[in-house]
Amino acid sequence: MNPILTTIKPIPEEQQKVAAVTQLFIKRLNSKLSVAEAILGGSGAKGTWLSGNHDLDIFVLFPLKEYSSRSAELSQLLEKSLKQAFPKLEFQRIHGSRDYFQVVYEKFNIEIVPILKISRADQAVNITDISPLHTRWVQKQPVKVKDEIMLAKQFCKANEFYGAESYIGGFSGYVLEIIVSYYGSFEKMLRASLKWKNGEVIDVEKAYPKKNALFHLNQSKIRSPLIVIDPVDKNRNAAAALTEEKWLLFRRKAAEYLKKPSPSFFEKKKIDRDSWKEAVRSHSHHGVWIDLNLAEGKEDVIGVKIVKAMEFIRKELSPFVVVDARWAWDKKQRASLFIELERATRAVEEIKPGPPLSMKEYVADFQKKNKNTYVEKGRIMAKVKISQTSLEDNLRSILKKEYLADKIKSLEKTTFV
Repeated sequence: MNPILTTIKPIPEEQQKVAAVTQLFIKRLNSKLSVAEAILGGSGAKGTWLSGNHDLDIFVLFPLKEYSSRSAELSQLLEKSLKQAFPKLEFQRIHGSRDYFQVVYEKFNIEIVPILKISRADQAVNITDISPLHTRWVQKQPVKVKDEIMLAKQFCKANEFYGAESYIGGFSGYVLEIIVSYYGSFEKMLRASLKWKNGEVIDVEKAYPKKNALFHLNQSKIRSPLIVIDPVDKNRNAAAALTEEKWLLFRRKAAEYLKKPSPSFFEKKKIDRDSWKEAVRSHSHHGVWIDLNLAEGKEDVIGVKIVKAMEFIRKELSPFVVVDARWAWDKKQRASLFIELERATRAVEEIKPGPPLSMKEYVADFQKKNKNTYVEKGRIMAKVKISQTSLEDNLRSILKKEYLADKIKSLEKTTFV
């Protein structure tokens, strides 16, 4: 067995513990469901979950014939049953295309999702209805392939390109399950990724002849750099959420691993303030570490706000030449942004590029706002006097800007290096 696998694959005792909690929860819920049935879903049902990951997905299946026209009622019906089965627990209702529920039960984070019981993808009323079909497809894969899937998941988690959430834009667990199954192993997948071209098509069930998926799929579904045909729904690109940034990062890390394999590629690096400061100083650079307090809200919404705040601050600090910009989040109400820069001061006078001369209205507006303008290579330019030249003064002004008001609840601490 791969030595990494021995550390990430759940041992029998852990499997038994998870199974016991899952069975107890499902049994209690099913006792209060009159027409629906609760089942285990996600990686727990597929056999591809990682040790220490005690997040469970429970799907509650409502009969298709009776409820296909009543899809909007499913969440309300499920909520009533949950309160009856677990009167002392507090369930959080998460709003979406069809609301679902979250709860902490026996120290496990559980999501309970109402869906329609379907046998084919074209029967789905909501995208979540297809989930059990995904589960059944993965369950058919050999045990050895499932082990390789675990390696791929841990590799992606450790290197921060795991998750299809909009604020991550990485590889979902299901996409990795498909890709590894397609290539046969984790390492074969990595080697293949080095040859991927933008728009690469992976069609594991050969739904389209000679990779002609690009001609059949809706254009809105093929904007991602990797096209992964869902094996249970040929009209869906399972990797639609993947961004070019995470696609390139994955390939870069794959090349690094193949050149010199190491267990460190499977270890998530925790960044603490002191070690980060030492690293910045060792590069003879400067840096800012910003601790934030965030408002309550849906995970995906808060995550997007953090990303937008980081992008805004990074852009505003560009005169100081940003070398690296990352962030960490406790998935609750605290986050940290840490940005490494080449210099701590900016010039007293800088060149500000304007629009091309062909855009006459915009050029006129630019000239009104900037006094010292000139033309260079068909574009209007301006020499701008900078009143604040230090990194500290600039950052303090940036953090007060209105754009950040709805993204950051409050600033806790800012550290300069």
